[in-house]
Amino acid sequence: MISLNFSKSPDALLPAIVQDYKSGDVLMLAYINKLAWEKTLETGKAHYWSRSRNTLWLKGETSGHMQIIHQILVDCDEDTVVYKVEQLGNAACHTGHRTCFFRRVDNGALVVEGEKIFDPAAVYGEK
Repeated sequence: MISLNFSKSPDALLPAIVQDYKSGDVLMLAYINKLAWEKTLETGKAHYWSRSRNTLWLKGETSGHMQIIHQILVDCDEDTVVYKVEQLGNAACHTGHRTCFFRRVDNGALVVEGEKIFDPAAVYGEK
């Protein structure tokens, strides 16, 4: 199995930059640990480590918006990866947007770009 340098991070978490494999759009940034990395390689579906829940997370497990791995790039230090994915359901962000980077800075303010693809309350329930 391909190993990454998890020891470079004090919490053994490495960043995973996620891009749409066709357009190159950056969809999200998440973190992986050794277990998430192994599950991703084993299944071909993106797995991450949830820092807020402290648990393994299969992207799309609740929403159905899974990420199918098409290519993985590893940086020169083996401590960051890029997942090039097919985004099922066309939305990567838990807010309902296609990408987690749906806001841009414009004259000192954040401006929302694009419409929500799904209603988070309908998918995840009310918070």
